[in-house]
Order: sequence, then C-alpha cells, then structure tokens
Amino acid sequence: MASVPSNTFYRTEHDSMGEVKVPKDALYQAQTQRAVDNFSISSLTMPPRFIQSIAMIKQAAAKTNEELGLLDSAISKAIQASCQTIIEGEYFEQFPIDVFQTGSGTSTNMNLNEVIATLSNQILAEETSQAQRVGPNDHVNMAQSSNDVIPSAIQVSALMAIEDELIPAMEHLSQVLEEKASALSHIVKTGRTHLMDAMPVTMGQELSGWKMQIDKARERIEQLLPDLKQLAQGGTAVGTGVNAPQEFAQLLTQHLSAITGKAIQPSDNYFYNLSSQDTSVAVSGELKAYAVALIKISNDLRWMNSGPLAGIGEIELQALQPGSSIMPGKVNPVIPEAVAMAAAQVIGNDATVTVAGQSGNFQLNVMLPVIAYNLLQSIELLINSSHSLADKAIKGFVVREDNLGLALAKNPILVTALNPIIGYEKAAQIAKKAYKEKRAIIDVAEQETKLSREELERYLDPSKLTKGGIV
Repeated sequence: MASVPSNTFYRTEHDSMGEVKVPKDALYQAQTQRAVDNFSISSLTMPPRFIQSIAMIKQAAAKTNEELGLLDSAISKAIQASCQTIIEGEYFEQFPIDVFQTGSGTSTNMNLNEVIATLSNQILAEETSQAQRVGPNDHVNMAQSSNDVIPSAIQVSALMAIEDELIPAMEHLSQVLEEKASALSHIVKTGRTHLMDAMPVTMGQELSGWKMQIDKARERIEQLLPDLKQLAQGGTAVGTGVNAPQEFAQLLTQHLSAITGKAIQPSDNYFYNLSSQDTSVAVSGELKAYAVALIKISNDLRWMNSGPLAGIGEIELQALQPGSSIMPGKVNPVIPEAVAMAAAQVIGNDATVTVAGQSGNFQLNVMLPVIAYNLLQSIELLINSSHSLADKAIKGFVVREDNLGLALAKNPILVTALNPIIGYEKAAQIAKKAYKEKRAIIDVAEQETKLSREELERYLDPSKLTKGGIV
C-alpha cells in the first residue's frame, strides 16, 4: 500500500472529484496532480514550444473575454501577465505531465489553466488589497475547451517553428549549396549510377541536384502553411461553439495574430479541425520527404568522403573529432551520420503521426498529445540538421582533385560519346578491353578505330561531356 504523503511537503487541493495531495511549492493544482499520478508511461513531457503556444491562446482568450464584457479587467490583465511569463520561458518545470496521457490533451490544458490561475492570483494579491480568486476553469478556460485549445496549439506551435526557424534553416542550407556548387562548377568527376562508373558530371551539377531537393522540399512545406493558420479555436467541445460567444473566435484570432506575428484565422469548419488531424498528417509527410532528401545528401557525402586510401576519396570532410577509440588517426564523417540518424527519427515520427491521425473518432481526435510531440520534434530535428549539414559538412569540405582526375582518365564509360560514330557494340568492345587491360579509354579507342588522336581528344573530353548533346 502506498504511503500517504507527509503534510510537511504537500498541501491539499480539491476539484470536482474530491481532495488530492499536491507538492507544497507547485503552481499547479488538483487536476494536474491527478494526471501526474495517473500517467507514468514515459519520461517524455510536452515540448516547451507547445506549452508556450497554449499560453499564447490563453492570453488571447483573456483579452477577448475582457473586450466582450465576460471577464473582469483586473482578472484578465493578471491572466495575460501570467501567460506572458510562460511565453518568455519561465516555469517550464511546472508542466510535468507525460506525453502519453488522455488523448484530448485535457490534462495539459488543465495544467496550463491551473498554473496560470495560481500566478494570476499571486499578481492580484500583490496589486490589490482584496485578491480576486481566479479559477482555472471559470476564468482561464473561459469560452474554451481542451478540444479546441489543443488542436489549435498543435498548429500554432508547428506554424511558428516552421516559418520562424525551419524555412530559414532550409534557405541557409540551399544558399550554402549554391555557393559551393558555384565554387566547384569547373571540377569534373566520374558520375555514378547503381554506384558504378557512369558518364562524367561536374561537382557543381551534382550539388545543384542536392540544392533542388532542398528547395522543392521547402516549397512543399510552404504550401501547407495556410492550412496551419486555420484554427479550431472557437469550436469548443464538439465544433458547435457552445459556451463561446459568436464573436469570440474572430476576435481571439485577431489577438493571437498580434501575439504570434502570424495571419491566423478561425477555421471554416470546426468539425473538421476538431475531429481530424489531416493537416498535421500532411505536414508530417512533407517533413518526412525533407528527411529523405537529407539522408540522400548525407549518404552521398559519406561515399564521396570514403577512404582516405581504400574508398572513393573524392572529398575530405572537415575533421571534427577522433573517429575511433582503438585506431589512432581515424576520422569519420560524423555530421552526415548524425543527420541521417535524425532524419530516420523524423521518418519514424511520421509513422506515429500517421497512426495517430487515424484516431479521429466522431467529433474528436484522441491522440493529440503524441501528434504534438512528434510533429514538433521532427521540426526541431530538421532545423538543427539543416544547419549542421550546411555549416559543418558542406561548407568546409575540400575536393581531392588528384583522385578525381585519375579515376576520370581511366573511366571506360567515356566511350559512350562515340556511340553515334562507331555504334554501341563496337564501343562496348572498346570499353571491355580498357577495363581488362586497365588502360585509358582514349588509348584503346585510338588502337581500335580509325579516329585520330585529335578527334578522340575532342570526343572524349570529359568537360565537354558534362554539357550534354552530341559532341
């Protein structure tokens, strides 16, 4: 049998279900404590960005309710001031509830309501001789429900993270790639398909493909931002807007737009925003697509850096740390490896969001906290991965031009340029002989065809072959 907490360290709070012991110094109250007691599945808690977004909604709601004549001015201002301290990063330790909680996120919503109520009462006690009691349900949660607050907070937090940090990080990576591609545009290397030697390309062309992956991923993510700006707030419990004045949603989103700096609007259909998380699923899918692009680029860098003696050895990534606890002098491609692992986590997060998105039963999705956690983690991982890849891998790698030139000179696939002149079958014979005898393709072609050395030099010039067309 569990022991009863000592009154020395605990105080007694009560809610509609009765009394409960709460840590003496905690700013939260009974409903938060019940959630802490009930949900002990993981050590994961809701991300600070998500907590801040709920505080922004509560701040906008207090201002709205005051303007609509529903909330006393002193209480409203105390609530707004309390929310601001949370928005600015204080009191995160007061939000201890497990991610794996009630599927509506009611526990987290009440956690915010209770902490804000406590802080508001402290403000009122300091500022007035007779403190007005601020209630978590009646005042902080006025004209709201967990069922519209939590879906709205998911979208607000994701919107701010994407617009303010992810898009700039992607643009930074794209710019670094553009600058690197321009600097390396003159360097010709052996192209590879199926990891096998193919026709030559420039390093600039290769990196331009990476840059386009980043740009296209950014464009696809940006296309979903208008959907993130359409909020459930105002739909309250089931989408009908019960207990919220008709003007509430429009006025709240105006205030929330001012707080966030985003053009936020009420949803055209609350039943859609409460019952489904299709927007979150779509956003997660595009984050996954970006993660796949980062894995592709990371793996290319790893292959190009492989060696330094027994691998491809086309580039040297910046040496950042020792690569082995037993092999002195070994240096590994740690940044591409770290980015690839982060991208793998994003892909796994997308699977979780996809499954959670299926749990929209009738008027409410009931896997909202895990959607919020995974969506925001994916965004954070991609922000940091973009900067790491740009600044610690791509920006600083150097090209081993001696290795590139050696491999290029011996590449029998250059004979492809002779197809229109001598035919595919004859060209294949020349390529096979060059492979077998380990000779330069131009030497074998001079021996096996009637083309002069001068003609062959023109036809087999690797730099000309990177420009396409018929030489």
